[in-house]
Amino acid sequence: MPVITVREALRSAMDEEMARDEHVILMGEEVAQYDGAYKVSQGLLDKYGEERVIDTPISEEGFTGVGIGAAIAGLRPIVEWMTLNFSIQAMDQVINNAAKMRYMSGGQLSVPIVFRGPNGPAEYLASQHSQALQAIYAHVPGLKVAAPSTPYDAKGLLKTAVRDPDPVVFLESELMYGWKGEVPEEEYLVGFGQAAKRREGKDVTIVSFGKAMKTVFDAVLLLEKKGFDVEVIDLRTIRPFDWEMVYGSVRKTNRIVIVDEAWPVASVGSYIGWAVANECFDWLDAPPQVVTMEDVPMPYNHALELSAQPSAEKIEKAVKRVVYE
Repeated sequence: MPVITVREALRSAMDEEMARDEHVILMGEEVAQYDGAYKVSQGLLDKYGEERVIDTPISEEGFTGVGIGAAIAGLRPIVEWMTLNFSIQAMDQVINNAAKMRYMSGGQLSVPIVFRGPNGPAEYLASQHSQALQAIYAHVPGLKVAAPSTPYDAKGLLKTAVRDPDPVVFLESELMYGWKGEVPEEEYLVGFGQAAKRREGKDVTIVSFGKAMKTVFDAVLLLEKKGFDVEVIDLRTIRPFDWEMVYGSVRKTNRIVIVDEAWPVASVGSYIGWAVANECFDWLDAPPQVVTMEDVPMPYNHALELSAQPSAEKIEKAVKRVVYE
């Protein structure tokens, strides 16, 4: 299989879906003339023209609303936010219009739209541009939330998202765009609510998603050297969850550590910890542990920035706590 980057996988997904369905359009800041802020949409303007690859003003609330209206009218927009931090400006449109339109119209209207862009910490971006906002969107009924960690999943999940009849928030990462992996040349989809077991193990389950999966495997290398046999689950989507795989793993290992790049309060990680404690209480040999961003705004200083985030060392300590070492 060819080895390509996450950036190329996302571009390939959009290209294939735009070729398959003339109703699919791409819109956002710098997606056309500049080939995308992160070059994800490179070449799509030349191929599909300015009616389907549309540069928008710097007004997230405005162009997000235009995309939602276009979806209701019959198109399938892909709305690129230059960063999920800027999606805060558009939250009213996403939560009150996109997520609720099917419900409030009694099923008469649907909003087949994808909101995509980088989420969470990158480097040297300080507190206003390094926020992991997955918990906000996962909180909202009517939205689906995908978070790939490999080029294979990035392409397969994005194609699934474009074809979904309801709104999808698609979480990428600036630091992931250059990651490489094998991607088949033939068409494929990755279904929502289907987690991937990245590693079999018997001592402890580690659950995570998105860019944090790299940190998880950095921790696995440390833990292997010390004799721990770790099972690793990549959720791939956080709404819907693959509870069956998570619960099944915990019932085997009897311990769980959840890694989430967001703040700890009311996070996706804390929700998973509660659900596991509630559903797998009789199998747990230790309380679930959650490794998150520290409960502070992201520092600008790089050493402090790194120390505030989940790390392999923090994950290793959490694993040792659940095995009582």
